Amino acid sequence: MAVMERWLGIDYGEVRVGVAISDPLGFTARGLETIRWNGRNMAKVIDRLQELIRQYEITGVVVGVPRRTDGKPGASEDNARALASDLGDKTGVKIILRDERYTTVLASRVMRETGVHRDRRRDIVDQIAAEIILQEYLESLRTT
Repeated sequence: MAVMERWLGIDYGEVRVGVAISDPLGFTARGLETIRWNGRNMAKVIDRLQELIRQYEITGVVVGVPRRTDGKPGASEDNARALASDLGDKTGVKIILRDERYTTVLASRVMRETGVHRDRRRDIVDQIAAEIILQEYLESLRTT
């Protein structure tokens, strides 16, 4: 019998946080929602993520860490790490950090190539980036 492990993927941003979820067996990822926030109220983001973790009985969370292209840490990386730490402390779920450079660029390209209307792209780009982060992690589990 397969182990039931449902995961969340998070694409952290200063204005929006994209959230993706895995299927119950932890094989595939799909966009779930975009949390809009003003960059000053991390508690709002943490509260919503806690609700999702309870609602979907999440086993672990993969948080994309937005490294700068030169590989040096920046403010966004520090903020994503703080979100991951707070979320882990408040929920007790396993937190995995993943380099997420270029996922938003890749998500934008996917939307363009699949014909997603320009007006709708902003609403879902962060979800697709979270989906990419989570899917890459899930695939890494199968290859190790």
